[in-house]
Amino acid sequence: MKLWERYHTPTTVDDALALLAQYDGQARVIAGGTDLLVDARAEGEFHPYPALVDITRIPELRRIEENGDFITIGAGVTHTQIVNSPLLARDATCLVESCGVVGGPQVRNVGTLGGNVAHALPAGDGTTSLVALDAEADIVKDGQPRRVSIQKMFLGPGQSLIDPTRDLLLRFRFRRADHREATAFKRIMRPQGVALPILGCAVWVRLDENRAAFEAARITIAPIGPIPGRADEVERAIVGQPAADETITQIAELAQSMLHPRTSKYRATADYRREMIGVLVRRTLALAVKRAQTGDIVPEGVGV
Repeated sequence: MKLWERYHTPTTVDDALALLAQYDGQARVIAGGTDLLVDARAEGEFHPYPALVDITRIPELRRIEENGDFITIGAGVTHTQIVNSPLLARDATCLVESCGVVGGPQVRNVGTLGGNVAHALPAGDGTTSLVALDAEADIVKDGQPRRVSIQKMFLGPGQSLIDPTRDLLLRFRFRRADHREATAFKRIMRPQGVALPILGCAVWVRLDENRAAFEAARITIAPIGPIPGRADEVERAIVGQPAADETITQIAELAQSMLHPRTSKYRATADYRREMIGVLVRRTLALAVKRAQTGDIVPEGVGV
């Protein structure tokens, strides 16, 4: 099955935008293609795109960089690049852990973080961690550069703020973890081998100067709603509480009572998924606290 008429590999952002403008909504941005090509084949009868614009030859979109207190990740950076980054392993551990469980090695080698977000599915592993990291996205929308919060990139399931026939997602930006902060990510999969997570959870915590109490936290559990979101009320409840097992158990129970996942034909029942919220929150919070208290940070579960 032929999927495109012409395939372009621009080497600058300006060239990519010029190509999209030239095709006036008939071309489509492609990076790894692990979502785009699968979706195209799943549609059955398919009319080839007049053109695909491959952004993976644009150097600035393939970089992971430190900029003072911030880290930037180009939209064309692959999951494997993220997993192999010592900088991210130390200062954005949850992102390494989430990207490290995407698909198999072949998918991680070509699939990109930008594609994970642009596909706009609320269960995206990389997306879940970006929300917990309070990331922002640099985009070119309607010909104008913009910086938006990661959550504003999602309009609904599979509905992105950016039009993949006209706009470009350039990079992500978030603050790196300092010495009292740490992150973690865990997910629960169906045991039958179906490549869908029942739930994923990413957390970020900041402890007080004595590393004995929670000063702030961000908790993301997905998929719960139509777009990725944070457990705001749970986050507020943890502030000022001791960074101890008893608090973590109470917060996990609170998350169970306040979050309401639906029954999913392909994932699990609502009751089971609600139970798993407690399991995931306990595991991820405990791990993040341990990392923030000890400074011993080694990503877990990568490649599983």
